Parts: sequence; C-alpha cells; structure tokens
Amino acid sequence: MGIRTGREYISGLRDERQIFVNGNLISDVTDYPAFRRGVEELARVYDHQHDPAYKTILTYASPSDGKPVSTSFMMAKTMDELNLRVRGESLRADLTYGLMGRLPDYMNAFATDCAAIAYLLGHRQASFGENAINYWQHVRDNDLALTHVLVDPHIDKSKGVEASKAMHVVEETSAGLVVEGCKMLSTLAPLSDEVYVAPYMPRKTGEEKYTLICSIPVNSEGLKFICRESYDHGHSTFDRPLTSRFDEQDALALFDKVLVPWDRVFAYGDIEIYNLTSPAYPGYLLLQAASRATSKLRFATGVCAMVAETNGRSSITRYQELVGELLGFLEIAEGLVVAIAHEIANNSANPLPAPDDDKPAKSIGNVPGLATLYGGVGRTSLGITTIRLFFPLVHQKAMEALRLIGSSGLIMHPTEADFENAALAPYLERYMEGRDGLPAKDRVRVFKLAWDLLGEAFGSRSLLYEHFFAGDPINNRLLYWNLPKKDEAQAMAERMIEEIIERGG
Repeated sequence: MGIRTGREYISGLRDERQIFVNGNLISDVTDYPAFRRGVEELARVYDHQHDPAYKTILTYASPSDGKPVSTSFMMAKTMDELNLRVRGESLRADLTYGLMGRLPDYMNAFATDCAAIAYLLGHRQASFGENAINYWQHVRDNDLALTHVLVDPHIDKSKGVEASKAMHVVEETSAGLVVEGCKMLSTLAPLSDEVYVAPYMPRKTGEEKYTLICSIPVNSEGLKFICRESYDHGHSTFDRPLTSRFDEQDALALFDKVLVPWDRVFAYGDIEIYNLTSPAYPGYLLLQAASRATSKLRFATGVCAMVAETNGRSSITRYQELVGELLGFLEIAEGLVVAIAHEIANNSANPLPAPDDDKPAKSIGNVPGLATLYGGVGRTSLGITTIRLFFPLVHQKAMEALRLIGSSGLIMHPTEADFENAALAPYLERYMEGRDGLPAKDRVRVFKLAWDLLGEAFGSRSLLYEHFFAGDPINNRLLYWNLPKKDEAQAMAERMIEEIIERGG
C-alpha cells in the first residue's frame, strides 16, 4: 500500500472500536466534536507525505515493494540515511509545532527500534524476533498509526506490580495469549489503528506474566479505552488556537480477556530479555523525541519573542536576556539531535550482546536500575540523557520566561465574540492595541496563543507531559549515581589530591 492520504487515514478509524468519553461510547471518533479537529490535523500530516515539496524528505522506497513509505521507519545503514531521518523527523515535528508528542512517527520509530533488536528478542524464542521484523514491515507498508501503553496503574506505588493490577497474561492458548488488566496513558488512542504494549520499568523474578511486549488492533475484542475529559470544547481557533487543533487525547486502556495472537508477540515470559530490550534499542525513538522537543522549544522561544515585541518589552534588557537564554538552549538542542544520530550509528554498529546463557547473573538484564538507562552500560547514553534531563529543564525554563514576559497581561483578553459586537469593538480597538499602534485584535491574538500554550488546560497538560516524558526527573538523576562515569570523574579529582600531596600540600 505505501503512504496513506489523510482521507485513507480517517477511513481506517471507522472500525467499531470501544472508545468512551464522559461515560459514553463514541460510535465514530472521526465525527465526534472533541476529536474531529485533531483527526483533521493528523490527516493533514498524512497528506504532506504526498506533497512534492516534502515527499523526498518524508518518504523513501520500501525495501519490500519499492512503494513510498515514511522515513520514520527507515533502519538507517549510512550517515546519509540518518541525516534524512533527522530532516524527516524535524519536518514532521514542525508541521505541528512540536505540540503533538505522539504523532505516528513516534511509534514508527519505536517499532523500528524493536525490529532492530530482533536478534535479542529471538535469542531464546526465534519466532519472537521474526514477529518484530514482520510487524515493523506491516506497519511501515500500510502506514498505520500506533498508540502505546507503558505505565502500570498508580494504585499503590509503594508496592509491587501485583498491586497495580497491570495488564498481564492469564492464559496461554494455541491461538495466542489471553490478557487482563489495565495500562495507563495511551496517548492518541482514539485516533490510532493499533496499540503497542511496550516495556517500561524492569520486571523482577516472579513477574514473568507481566513481561509481554506485543501489538494488537485498537478494535480488538475485549479492549476498551476510557479517555480523559477533552480540552477542546468547540472554541474558535482565535480563542483557543492550540487546543482547537492539537489536543491528542490520553486514555486508560482496559484489557478484558483480550487475545493477543502469537504472531503479534515480541517478548514474553523472559525477565532478562524483557529488561534488556530498552537498553538494546539503537535509539530511533530518542531521535524522534529529541527532534520533536527541539521543534517545540523553537516554537515556545518564538512565542516569547513575539509577546515581548507585542507588549514593548523586547527593548528591555531583562526580557532580552530571557529570550537569549532560550535561544542558547535551542542551539544546544539542535546540536544534540545531530549527536543522537551519530549515537544511533555507533549503537547499530555495536549492538548490545544477547545474554550469556551460561552466565545469566552477569547480564545487564538482571540489574533493573541499569536496565532503565538504555545505553548507560557499555554504551553512550546521550539520547536518553537528552530526553530525561535536558528537555524537562528547558521546557520549564521556556514556560517561566513566557510567564515573566507576558506577566499579568496574559490574563485579561476579550473573546472573538467581543470583537464581533459592534457596540464593544470601538472600545477594544482603542484600549487593547499593542506596541506601535498594533491593532487590538492582532495583539489579543498573540496573547491568546501565549495563554493557550501556558495557562489553559492544554498548556498545563503539555508542561506536565514534557516534565515526565521519560519518567520522574528526580529518579532519572538518581540512576546516574551508579554509572561508571561517576567513578571516572571521581578518579580524576582524586588524582588532583595525589598531586597536591606530592607537592607537599
């Protein structure tokens, strides 16, 4: 099939899936008011793949049949191919200003990472590795949109996975695995074709029934999604310029005796293999995530500069410094994207070894804290460090800068209906104008954009999303304490002490 059009994408969503919003089953997600504009936005992204101006960046020839497929599936073998991926990831992110964290290219990269470690997934069960490759090819050649589920329910985080009632295998049959339970935060679920059950936190011995990695259609029998309240309540694009277009939805995934066919199983029942998958990924997912986050940082920096121009603060040193700092972060972010591409090349050339079955206790898969570091053991970890430490920090910095630059001026702004009221419009034009005679409606439009990014439910969710994108930043920092890099740094400091002593100090 190759790349789909927006219309073909929309048509694929009409499949009797079980999507619930506000207690109601949604019969057609493409026509539901709270989803409709998000569907249209995604359809435009699909249509861009057919645009001659973008096609050479967003697509390449499928190795299967030569038809054009998304570059987000490219398993790059050269730096030229990696550079094409970088251009594609950046362009796709820019199409939605980096504001949709779960565009289809996110999970396309995830599926590519998974296929790239087929040697590991198939180490003890050959069919699992074959399944991962076949599935990646299936998603690639049919241009499917995937959601994924990672997080176990937050029932009691002081206890183990059993207390969480997370999705797990309850029966093994000749047709596949039967699963029950729940998984959280399935972003884009109502607007996706398939749901990927991915590894996240390491599992311990005795938790084998929770070690399933698989993917199934969103409309699978027994699978239900309960969506959070939508942020899009039908406001105009003037009043909610971001909410009205980019609310990608989040959902709770409920598995009620759902059958996972064997050909959709990529790992199961093996603690060591399950814990090794994330560290073994080459890093395509991290490249996509960093590209998207960079695009969002660029957009947020631009909004800060635009607000400063609009309210006259662009000539004040204090506010120039705030935007200048963000521009410095943006330079770093753009460099990190390029560096992550090189890290993928290195990881692909030096894959993490499969477990030594004669010495399983020495495998990284049995060290849960290290297993969560992706490339942190025996490989560089720039990509995951960028996602876990750098972007949560700079996105908070960007929102704080916007809050200071806009200040109380972000709060009081009339609606589009106020401007359309002939009795009110003259007053608004007189008292709401911007710097250098900027018309009132143009000024308000800028501040509406800033407020939607910062203060509305959409913006609040967005900041929370970025902060916890790759887990709790505090726990993430603690993971680094045990890395060899700490010992290397400390050894350098100790060498200085030795030199002081040698010099009689």
